[in-house]
Amino acid sequence: MNAPGAKHSPPLGALIARLSALHPKPIDLDLARMRRLLELLDDPQRRLPPVIHVAGTNGKGSTIAYLRGILEAASLRVHVYTSPFLVRINECFRLGRAGGGVLVGDDELRDALERCERANAGAPITLFEIETAAAFVLFAQHPADVVLLEVGLGGRLDATNVIDRPLATVIAPVSLDHTEFLGGTAMAIAREKAGIVKTGVPVVCAEQAPEVIAVIEQQAERLRAPLYACGQEWHVSVERGRLVYQDDRGLMDLAAPRLFGRHQFDNAGLAIATLRAQSLFKIDPTAFEAGIVSAEWPARMQRLSSGALLAQAPRGCEIWLDGGHNAEGGRVAAACLGDLEERVSRPLVVIFGMMGNKDAGAFIANFAGLTRHIIGVQIPGRDGTMPPDRLADAVRRLGMRVETAASVEAALRSLARLSYEVPPRILITGSLYLAGHVLVANGTLPG
Repeated sequence: MNAPGAKHSPPLGALIARLSALHPKPIDLDLARMRRLLELLDDPQRRLPPVIHVAGTNGKGSTIAYLRGILEAASLRVHVYTSPFLVRINECFRLGRAGGGVLVGDDELRDALERCERANAGAPITLFEIETAAAFVLFAQHPADVVLLEVGLGGRLDATNVIDRPLATVIAPVSLDHTEFLGGTAMAIAREKAGIVKTGVPVVCAEQAPEVIAVIEQQAERLRAPLYACGQEWHVSVERGRLVYQDDRGLMDLAAPRLFGRHQFDNAGLAIATLRAQSLFKIDPTAFEAGIVSAEWPARMQRLSSGALLAQAPRGCEIWLDGGHNAEGGRVAAACLGDLEERVSRPLVVIFGMMGNKDAGAFIANFAGLTRHIIGVQIPGRDGTMPPDRLADAVRRLGMRVETAASVEAALRSLARLSYEVPPRILITGSLYLAGHVLVANGTLPG
């Protein structure tokens, strides 16, 4: 929920530093501070367009990218609030416009944040809470048709969970992550995610583990919220490379998503199911296909086909970037690499860096059958990152070989000195913080 990148214009950088000092703990789940600030701001969250609220452990951002693509293809204006950002804080705030949204500009974002700062008057509040309040201020000021709102962490006590009656709530795949805040079991985490479900509001759910769906079903039944669960009320599959979606209203045979990986068919299906569960907007079938084909979401199995880092890597290699940072994220990335290997075989190198509170062993174990060449690196410019020697220890405990490098750039240069019969496929992964650094170093900035 807090931002990986650290790139701000000078005025925004000073402001963000000042706001960050308002609370001693960057993550402190409690809605009381948020509700107090919003009341002082005259409750901008009550003046928003209809809201689609999205929670989950993995796939939230990609699902929102598909929702935005489809809604914009249907000529609707879409505000979007997501977190974390990769390079610039502006990425978190997208303002709906006819013909497609735009990231908020520095001046307007600064004005919104400063308005929230003045209203808060120095009281304790987390940076994410004040950023979320600023998003509501911005979205209330600009007309649009719909708001896509991503949960930062958990759901029940997340700063975004102040929308009394959204158009729909969405729960993407739930797995273990942030256990220090959400609980140590899938059921405990599911209870936090299901905290966004509202009375009588449709809740659309991705395919889940049995214990997770049981929690969500119980919450939906308690609040009389119609539940649309994958595998029950709707289905998505891959047939001949195309996305096939089916529910009780019929079947759609659509082109494959641009975003790579089998899991992206599932994320696109979740977006389709969400828009078919609501009745406010009538979406033409052509908009569904146009939206999933056009959707982009950086650092999610993103191929870097040009840029400064390629010049430092082995000639002819492939470089892929993925911000996955938990065991399930590693499983998804490994499955994508398996698909790539079936298409075109190349030796695989995994360069990874992680934050110190993550389970490096559970993440990297997913790649055991795919590569014997793993390089651990430090995430630059961040407090609390996992040192390369600790990364290496986690890999060795799995019986896998590993080396370390001072940086991603140093790792790529070391690979360039090796001889390959076939140029390698390189995956840089383990953290959105690392992904943000790589995008900056490569000159590939999200827009």
